[in-house]
Amino acid sequence: MKRLYLLRHAKAVPAEPALDDHDRALAVRGMHDASAMARYMRKNGFIPELVLSSNSARTHQTTELVLREFEARSDYRGALYLAEAGKILALVQATPADVASVMVVGHNPGMEDLANLLAREPVRRKERVRRDVLEEKFPTAALAVLDFDIAKWRDIRPGEGALVDFVRPKDL
Repeated sequence: MKRLYLLRHAKAVPAEPALDDHDRALAVRGMHDASAMARYMRKNGFIPELVLSSNSARTHQTTELVLREFEARSDYRGALYLAEAGKILALVQATPADVASVMVVGHNPGMEDLANLLAREPVRRKERVRRDVLEEKFPTAALAVLDFDIAKWRDIRPGEGALVDFVRPKDL
C-alpha cells in the first residue's frame, strides 16, 4: 500500500510585471491556509515520509509551513515548477519502494490534472462526493489523498487510486 498526497501551493501574492512568477511569495491568506491544512493533516494522521516540492517561492513557503506541524524529508525540485501531470507522475514513480507515503507540493493545472487522472471511479457514496468536489476545482492549498494497492511507486497507474480525502481550506 502506498499513499500519495497532492497539495497545491497556498494563495500567492498577485503577479506583477516587475516580479518573476517563480519568485512570487505567499499572501497572508496563503500563510493561514497552509498552516490550517498542516494542522488538519497532523490531526488526521496524514503524515508523509517524503515531500517533493517545486522550488518556487510559494511552494517552498507552503512546504515549510506544513513541515512545522510534522517532520518529513523534503526535496525541492525545479522539475516540479509548473509541471504537467505526466512529469509529476514520473517523479512520483521514481520514488524508492521503501518510502510508503509521498506528498507533492506543486502548481495547477498539473496537480488537479494528476489527481483526476489517478483517482479511480468511486466505489462508495463518500468517495463519489469527494470526487465530485475534486472535479469541480482544485483551489490553492487544497489537499488530495490517494491510496494505491501497490508495492512499488513505479506501479502507479491512472484510475487506480482510492480518493481517501479531498479537502479545501474553506472546508476547515
